[in-house]
Amino acid sequence: MKRAFRLVRNVIFVFLLFAVLYAYAMFQGGFTSWFLFYSFLPIFLYLVGFAFYPISKWQVERNMVKHVVATGDRITVSLEIKRKIPFPIYYIIVEEVFPDTINRIDLRHAKFQYLDQPNKLFKARQVKKIIFPLLKRKFTVAYDLEQLPRGVHLLPAIRVRTGDIFGLIKKEFVYPVTSELIVYPIERELHMRERMNSYEQGSISSFAMNLKNTNVATGVREYMPGDKFSWIDWKQTAKKNDVMTKEFEQERSTDTLIILDNCYYDGMNLLAYEATIEMSISLMETIRKQASQVGFLSVGSDTVFFPVRQDPMKMELIRKHLTQVQPSSTFQFARKLKEEMQKITNSYYVIIAITHLDEMLRETLQKMRLREKKLLIIFIQAENRISMEEHRVIQELRNEGIGVSLLTEKDLVVDPIEVNA
Repeated sequence: MKRAFRLVRNVIFVFLLFAVLYAYAMFQGGFTSWFLFYSFLPIFLYLVGFAFYPISKWQVERNMVKHVVATGDRITVSLEIKRKIPFPIYYIIVEEVFPDTINRIDLRHAKFQYLDQPNKLFKARQVKKIIFPLLKRKFTVAYDLEQLPRGVHLLPAIRVRTGDIFGLIKKEFVYPVTSELIVYPIERELHMRERMNSYEQGSISSFAMNLKNTNVATGVREYMPGDKFSWIDWKQTAKKNDVMTKEFEQERSTDTLIILDNCYYDGMNLLAYEATIEMSISLMETIRKQASQVGFLSVGSDTVFFPVRQDPMKMELIRKHLTQVQPSSTFQFARKLKEEMQKITNSYYVIIAITHLDEMLRETLQKMRLREKKLLIIFIQAENRISMEEHRVIQELRNEGIGVSLLTEKDLVVDPIEVNA
């Protein structure tokens, strides 16, 4: 409304100026007065034509080299403008209208150096290009979108501004040109660090995320600290005069369930949440490459469960879900997790990726440990943001036999990520 009023006001000013010059020429007479009048006449006709020139009739298109990329990638976007009437225009300012979802930069694993200050990664993107079309009917503007964040981004419109060389008449129109840009989360390389477990016969480096069951004996080998007493082959021991144990075939996989916390809480670190997204997809891929069965449970307002079964489309569906999911404050994670686990009848090796720990969640995890084969908590948070209560809960969980792997900015900026399983 203000722009329309300003345009009408400027047009009226141009007509008044024309009327004043005409009246001056009529009453004053002489060469100078008529020279001023005829000199202004072409400008007057141009300004009147420009005032009624419909820029809303232009055809504006947005073209992208790729519509599906990974976080941190760069794409080239070209804006193409076509018009039928080659009216002379001195300048055009083309501006991209960006959604709020894209106003963040992603530096891949380098972004986690700001885990304690996630607001530093928020950046209001702005693209303005000026061109001088004159009588051209078609002109193109190109720009690059860099360091793209995860999500499904809808670019809604393109704004075009123009005006005459004197600045008397200005025009603006927003073209509803919608384009979808899908930015998948990246998969990080993981190294599941082994930890030392104590046994009666000594210590052995035992991979806590051991997804294999030993059922079928295929040979014998020398005894190693940590081998079970029942594995000793007494016949081979007597024959070789050395303690020999049975060697087993890795026959079948243990089913694994990865759980992601999508519940929002006050003071939530959204950059740490992005780390749980990347950790979830990376764990899925790492376990799948081990030929193990893996399922996925996303706990939030829209809880999504991908069962543990062979499905060639499952990974793509999980990747699509993790691309667009955002934390919701509808439920508390501890309560919602308890409800969802009651619906699942099978026992799994459970890995939970979270950014927040409290007493209620600790009680829920205690109850889960009684029925699950193994429980591993991957807790991701900036070192300075971990509260005293969370430190206490972590220690209590470890004392109760629940594995807790704490990942801070120091762990996330390196590649590969080392997880204490």
